[in-house]
Amino acid sequence: MVLVILCLLIVYLVLIYNNLIRLEHNVSKAWANIDVLLKQRHDELPKLVETCKKYMNYEKDTLETIIKARSAVANAQQDSNMQALGAAETQLRLGLGNLFALAESYPELKANDSFQHLQTRITALEHDIADRREFYNESTNLNNVRIEQFPDVIVARAFGFKAFDLLEFSETDKADVKVSVLFQ
Repeated sequence: MVLVILCLLIVYLVLIYNNLIRLEHNVSKAWANIDVLLKQRHDELPKLVETCKKYMNYEKDTLETIIKARSAVANAQQDSNMQALGAAETQLRLGLGNLFALAESYPELKANDSFQHLQTRITALEHDIADRREFYNESTNLNNVRIEQFPDVIVARAFGFKAFDLLEFSETDKADVKVSVLFQ
C-alpha cells in the first residue's frame, strides 16, 4: 500500500513538472512570435524612412525619432528587457503615428506606391504585434500563477522555475489618442 501511494505521488510530481515545463515553453514560444514580428518591422522601417525622406524635407525630427526608437526597440529586444521594450515600443508607435499623420500633408508621398505598401505592411505588423503581446502576457501570467500555487510551488522551487516579466507599456501608450493633436 505504501509503495502504491509512493508511486502515485511520484507520478503526480512528474505531471506537475511536465506542466510547468510546458508553461515555460509557451512563454518562450510567445516571445519568439513577438521577436519574429519585431524583426520584420525592424526591417521595414528603414525602407519607410528612406521613402519619406524623398518627400519630407522639413520633417527630419519625426524621422530621427523613429530611427532612435527603432534602435531602442532592437536593443531591448536583444536584451529581453521587457520594461525597456515597453518604453521603446511606446516611442516607436508614437513616432509612426506622427509620421503617418504628417504624411497627410504630402500628397506626392501619400500617392507613392512604395509608401502605401510600407504603411499597410507596418500597420498590419503593428496589429500582429499587439495580438502577440497579448498572447505573451497570457502565457507569462499562466506560468507565474502556476509556480506560486500549491503544490506546484514545491516542484517549481525544487527545480528552479522562475517568474517572467509581463510586457507592459507606459500610461502614454495606454491613453486615448487625441487625433486632433496629430493633425496640427
